[in-house]
Amino acid sequence: MKIFIIVGMPAAGKNIARIYAEERGLPYFATGDLVREEVRRRGIEPTPGNMARLSTELRGEDGMGVTRLALTSAMKTEAPVVMIEGMRSWPEIELIRKNAPSVVLAFVAPLSLRRERIVSRGRSDDKAAAFEERDDREISYGTAAPIALADEYILNTGTLEEALKALDAIVLKYR
Repeated sequence: MKIFIIVGMPAAGKNIARIYAEERGLPYFATGDLVREEVRRRGIEPTPGNMARLSTELRGEDGMGVTRLALTSAMKTEAPVVMIEGMRSWPEIELIRKNAPSVVLAFVAPLSLRRERIVSRGRSDDKAAAFEERDDREISYGTAAPIALADEYILNTGTLEEALKALDAIVLKYR
């Protein structure tokens, strides 16, 4: 099994990896999905503040709680290629790498473009006023390290097709 670990700041384009995986029938596990699922299960209103609190809670004392959940689900698939998204710290990357050969792939995009995307995508936990606070929280989790130390990068400033093509080249390189 080869695990592609998808990292990046909010609205940098990580969802492109989900689109890629779905088009090819590859398993895709996102820690954000696990948080949103838990919000629904608990009947909590999905406000930015509630999402942040629950995300921190699910990360646990060592910060790797939701990563363990995603990794456990990924390992059960026994698929040759799996994508896991949402790692926020280098210890999470190391945890995954202890379990399977992995490639860290960072999606990056300029701050102004990410802010525009947050406003336009319309998710309940995406509010323009909370953008900087969310970025600060992500950085406090340790997000900068996996981005800085990634094996591969996709500069996501062009079209969806361009990003998908770049991702395909990376997957083929490591598969």
